[in-house]
Amino acid sequence: MNAATALRARMATSFVARRGFSTTRTQLGSPYHYAEGPRSNIPFNPLTKYFFFRYWAFMITGFGTPFAIAVWQTYKAR
Repeated sequence: MNAATALRARMATSFVARRGFSTTRTQLGSPYHYAEGPRSNIPFNPLTKYFFFRYWAFMITGFGTPFAIAVWQTYKAR
């Protein structure tokens, strides 16, 4: 039993060593491959002139809206 296990392990390593792993260049015409690199995975461009202002406007709106709604709900007439 030990000999069979050793033989199987030796055959597995030699089989893996013989496998020809290869990669292909990404096809940009395919809908499943996108451009790679820094800032390519975000839906906005942080290099624009007004990014700072747009970013903080988005953050203030996104984080402030729940609090503004809570204050409005608290003070509205029943």
